[in-house]
Amino acid sequence: MTVVDERAASNRAAMLERLAELEEQRSLATLGGGERALARHRSRGKLTVRERIELLLDRDSPFLELSPYAAWGTDFPVGASVVTGIGVVEGVEVMISANDPTVRGGTSNPYTLRKSGRAHDIAETNRLPFISLVESGGADLPTQSEIFIPGGRGFRNLTRLSAQGIPTVALVFGNSTAGGAYVPGMSDHVVMIEGRSKVFLAGPPLVKMATGEDADDESLGGASMHARVSGSADHLAVDEVDAIRLGRRIVRNLNWRKQGPGPSRPADPPLHDPEELLDLAPADLRQPLDPRDVLARIVDGSRFDEHKPLYGTSLVTGWASVHGHPIGVLANARGVLFRQDAEKAAQFIQLANQTDTPLLFLQNTTGYMVGAEYEQDGIIKAGSQMINAVANSTVPAITVNIGASYGAGNYGMCGRAYDPRFLFTWPNAKSAVMGPAQLAGVLDIVGRASAQARGRDYDEEAAAAMRAAVEQQIEAESLALFLSGRLYDDGIIDPRDTRTVLGLALSVIHNAPIRGVHDGWGVFRL
Repeated sequence: MTVVDERAASNRAAMLERLAELEEQRSLATLGGGERALARHRSRGKLTVRERIELLLDRDSPFLELSPYAAWGTDFPVGASVVTGIGVVEGVEVMISANDPTVRGGTSNPYTLRKSGRAHDIAETNRLPFISLVESGGADLPTQSEIFIPGGRGFRNLTRLSAQGIPTVALVFGNSTAGGAYVPGMSDHVVMIEGRSKVFLAGPPLVKMATGEDADDESLGGASMHARVSGSADHLAVDEVDAIRLGRRIVRNLNWRKQGPGPSRPADPPLHDPEELLDLAPADLRQPLDPRDVLARIVDGSRFDEHKPLYGTSLVTGWASVHGHPIGVLANARGVLFRQDAEKAAQFIQLANQTDTPLLFLQNTTGYMVGAEYEQDGIIKAGSQMINAVANSTVPAITVNIGASYGAGNYGMCGRAYDPRFLFTWPNAKSAVMGPAQLAGVLDIVGRASAQARGRDYDEEAAAAMRAAVEQQIEAESLALFLSGRLYDDGIIDPRDTRTVLGLALSVIHNAPIRGVHDGWGVFRL
């Protein structure tokens, strides 16, 4: 076996191990509140959250679940008690946000807010009709101090969608009380289920305490009352399946159309097998990874027309298409970005905006090059040009971290702070301000200088322990699961699914008009 074969086998084994770990965590989210909670839920004649979504979607259509590992590594359950994602209903791409009532009654915690907020942002930016599948006990009271004030943004978001002509639909399967009553209250279309839906600002006990009035659930907020008396329900369903049927009928009558262009290129599959991406994804991020090999297994027909191939060779730029949608690609060929790479990137981003072409960033960078020679060469000016171009570009961008994403390289390659329409991560990927060893080394140098300035001896034993502890902490905090748990991406994906995920994402972004910067940019320091 050659060195290349050994490396491929090692990469594949490491990736399959990571994918198995992810599947285990994914199963925890799918299980919801656990076997007992699921059994109790089913005993009430209710569908699970994922069964509701499956019935709502068109038969055999895909569902791009978002942020499935939200809250991983925290005190809250994986998935954050809500399922969000993009699917197709009556031929229309929609955003779905569905409470999981088996997880602490579907109550919202700080990560629920982040996950739901991200779903609202995606729907607004990409003009996706928003469907809420509601069954929630409201706020997770022990964390109310963290969620009460920011929680109001969810209701604001629904009204903003409606104000922009983006339809909002609420299917109420159970409780939607207190602040949660405003979800159907602020949705364009509302379906409630007779004998099941309960929508009120205050339940019977609170009403009794506040006003002295004796009232029951039905007279306060039952579905029949809201359909016949208050008018808060537009449709009264007989059961959950009927509610989903009515929801599909509502979407069918939206007369919804995409405003972006459709696919314009041949959508033939790559010539190279996507299965081989498992061999290419480096288990050790110090290994080289030629992004052209990745692109050959992702883009249509493995066709990639490279731009400026002889200049700035640490960054690969060029044109391709995925599932017929044209894209401009920026991909790190070697970890470090030099002045020439940054200049090339800025120019390429301008070209993509000139032709209204969406951008795909494949991140695998340790950041911009440092040192006296490179500072004198103008790396700050060039890096600023690149970041300026990324920040002010108006064509949609999709980012995939396929390796490393460190330092300002994360910014220049359109990290989360630069609002890509979608950001996905491979399981082997890492991201941090810098590598663990480098960060620990910097702290060590600073510590030595501080001791010397004070005329004190430097404790080598304590310093070694500090370096080890820092490296361990930074390593743990740079892993894909840690970052995904905090919603710094939209999900960790199997490398073999990259083409499919990109195709779905590109289809979604074309719901909105695609228009680049044509009127000018900010000041570029030349």
